[in-house]
Amino acid sequence: MRKDKSKVIDEQWDDARVKSFLAYRAHDGTPDDFHILLRAYQGMRAGDFARFLTFFAAEGRDLDARNGAGETVLDIVEGHRLGGPYAEALRAAGAGSGGTATA
Repeated sequence: MRKDKSKVIDEQWDDARVKSFLAYRAHDGTPDDFHILLRAYQGMRAGDFARFLTFFAAEGRDLDARNGAGETVLDIVEGHRLGGPYAEALRAAGAGSGGTATA
């Protein structure tokens, strides 16, 4: 690690930072809801991701949005070795039920 870079451990994310992921948009034809969920999964710790899903669902967004290959974010997360807590959060929010969740 470079001397001018410090390692940040256990940084606390406020609601504004978590909600900021709702503003992401896909630029390749992928549905925005899929893109947003995937970016949140890739960029957040499991606890922050679970909080994010509350905001996502409150906006009536689609937890089961699919990419061009027909996969949902839950499908992708379930295939990852460390995806368990994220998959649980998605299911608890209503993913895999065929529609949007109610918060």
